[in-house]
Order: sequence, then structure tokens, then C-alpha cells
Amino acid sequence: MTDPADMSKSRPSGARTARRVKGLAGTLAAPPDKSVSHRALIFSALAAGESRITGLLESDDVLATARAVAALGAEVSRDGAGAWRVSGAPWTSPAAPLDLGNSGTGVRLLMGAAARFDLEAVFTGDASLSSRPMARVLDPLAQMGVRSECADGGRLPARLFGSSRLKPIDYTPPVASAQVKSAILLAGLGAEGETIVREPHATRAHTETMAPLYGADLTVERDGASAVARVRGGAPLRAFDLDVPGDPSSAAFATAAALICADSAITLSGVMTNPARFGLYETLQEMGADLTLSPSGARAGEALVDLTVKSSMLKGVDVPPDRAPSMIDEYPILSVIAAFAEGRTVMRGLAELRAKESDRLAASAALLQANGVTIELGEDTLIVEGCGPSGPPGGGLVQTHHDHRLAMSGLVMGLGARAPVTVDDVAMIATSYPGFFDDFAALGAVFEAG
Repeated sequence: MTDPADMSKSRPSGARTARRVKGLAGTLAAPPDKSVSHRALIFSALAAGESRITGLLESDDVLATARAVAALGAEVSRDGAGAWRVSGAPWTSPAAPLDLGNSGTGVRLLMGAAARFDLEAVFTGDASLSSRPMARVLDPLAQMGVRSECADGGRLPARLFGSSRLKPIDYTPPVASAQVKSAILLAGLGAEGETIVREPHATRAHTETMAPLYGADLTVERDGASAVARVRGGAPLRAFDLDVPGDPSSAAFATAAALICADSAITLSGVMTNPARFGLYETLQEMGADLTLSPSGARAGEALVDLTVKSSMLKGVDVPPDRAPSMIDEYPILSVIAAFAEGRTVMRGLAELRAKESDRLAASAALLQANGVTIELGEDTLIVEGCGPSGPPGGGLVQTHHDHRLAMSGLVMGLGARAPVTVDDVAMIATSYPGFFDDFAALGAVFEAG
């Protein structure tokens, strides 16, 4: 396969500064969805036959997953930009540790998928990933019969010993996490019976949507905000050709820029509207954002819209905590948008942000404070006092802590703030949105080096 390392050599790194602009305009294809891209590679690597994936997100995180499934035994090849072929095979022990870089989704889903095979695999990652909790996945896998060894506190590196005779479990994750749920369901594909995952507050359901496309015996029952997923092990997976939909989380950055920069109007085409991923856009509409959603078909079982965004006068809102699972990755950019609103925006139920690439809750608060925004930070809350349409003072240096969403959020703030905003490094943006700088340049924004 194409070496992922070769594909990322020319990506921007170092500090960047954003200055106030107006009149952002243009139409962009929404970046391919990262969550769907990871799962497409994994399901294709598990399925018999050759699957073709188009529109794959070629970010560092996803490329790490591509390299891992190849090391586990799948045949993986790239035909062109976003076009990949994957031939599945029974997974075997890789010859070297699987380095997932910064990808929490990749490492946790791969642990679940590898658990069903008689293999031994070591999972590693960068310093940020190695600080994140893995016990939330390894503990339920242990209940299914998977043995593992890992660093103190359930951190990477982790050595996993899979088993072809997994036991099914009935499990309620203590923390709402699509990664944990998906890992258990992927392991359940090989369990001897029915594996059940119960969610009091449903998280993104891409695994549940994609699994039947590949032939898995998986069903979901929904009751209000809760959901119960059931997978019966043993159903053979078959190849499937899949086109990846646009990522609402990555589209959020251009959306935010258009909202806060005067005289702007942009369109993002092919944005996925999965209800478990669309909480930010519901919140923005409550804030008074000028958003127009035009249905534009479906890909990979996911409905799409073309999203037109115009500069808007925004007001602060109280974001309900039960919406958090549907927008957990978007709180950093929402906090930036809130800084341009009139009044106070209250965000609750954010404890999961403390276990992301960084302590994303504390880091989002620090980003705002560094640029003159008044905030109140709690254990799982963030309150932002909006500065109104004139924007926050700006002028700050954003410490990104190797977190891609903080880096992009800081740059977007600088496009509307009264003084330039600098982020300390942008290299990690390529983990989720390698086309970020090209896309923003196409809309009329320029980020200066240093």
C-alpha cells in the first residue's frame, strides 16, 4: 500500500497567525468523515472479498488505521485520491507494534476488531494518545475473554491477546462513548452468542449503520434518548463498496468562520446529518445562525445536506447536557462562536472533553482567556460571556497541546477577533483535516507562518 508517512511529508507545521477578514465566499465539498473512514477500513479488512472505498479521508489518523489493518493481514492499496481497495482476511499477529499515532478512534476500534482472532498485538501511539484511558475498552473486552497487558493506569502501550472463543456480554458503558460501544460490537462479531451494548444517551451510530452493509447481524432499538445495540456473532462479513460522506465535525470550522466574519456566505456540500453528530448545528440555529440545509442524497446509509452559511448576529444560549454526545467534538469551536455572540452561553455535561487529545475542556477555556474572553470553568461546565459581533479582543497565543481541534478553533477565532490570534503549532491538524489550509484559502482566508 502507499506509505502513509510519504503522504504527510509536505503538510504544514509550526506556528500560524490568523487576522481578521471579511467576505468569505465559495463552495466547498465537506471534508470526508473521519469516523466513517476508520470504520470503512476496518469492516473492509474483516470482510471476505475486495471492498472499494471512495472519498476516504486521507488524514494521518485514518492512514494509521490503513497501515494497521494491512499489518494485521488485509491487502490494502490506493488507486488515487481517496480511492482505496481492501481485501479482507483472518487477522494474524503483526510483526511489529501497531502505531496509531494520535488516533483514539483507530486504536480503540482496532482493539475490539482484533479481539476476535487468536493473535497477539501491541498497540502504541504518540505522547498524547499514550496519556488517554484505554481501560474503558480493555475492561469490557476482558469480560469477553480477552487478556491484555498495558502501562500503569490502563495506558498505551498495550499488548492484546485475542481469542476466537469470545463470550458475549450485556454491557452499559459508564461513560457515553461511541469508541467504547464500537469496540465491543466489533468484538461481538466473533462472540459465541448475542452481545448487547446499552446506552442511556445514544452516541454516534456509524458502526451500527455500517455493520449490516457488510452482512453483520446487528440491530438497534431506540427509546427516546437511549439506544440498545445487539450483535449476534458468527455472521460472515462480505465485501461492500462504500462512498464516505462529508464530516459535520470538520465542516464546523468553515461554518464558524462564515458566521463570525462580516459579509460572508459559503456553501458546504455533502454534509452528513446523522442525528448523533448534528447537535452543533441544532445549537447554532438556536443561537440565530443563518443556516440553510438542502437535502442532497445519501452515502454509506447516511443522509446528506448542502449547508449554506451566512454572517449572523448570534445570541448566547443554554446548551442542554443531554445534547453533549451529539456534539462532543464541537465544543471547542462552539466556545469560539459563543465569544462572538450577545450574552452568555452555558455548556454542561462536558466531562468527556477531559479525556480527549488534551484536557479539551480546560484548553478551550484557556484559548478563550488568552484572547480576552471572560469564562467560568467547572468540572464539566464552561460558561462563555459573549463579546458581541465586534468580536473578542484577540491578540493571544493559543497553546494547542497537540490537539487538532484546538488548533483549528484558535485559527478561526483569529479570523474574526479584533487583534490577530496565533496558535503554537498546526502540524496535528493533518490528523483529522489535511485539506484545512487549502479549503480556507479557497474561501479567502490566509494564515501567516510564525
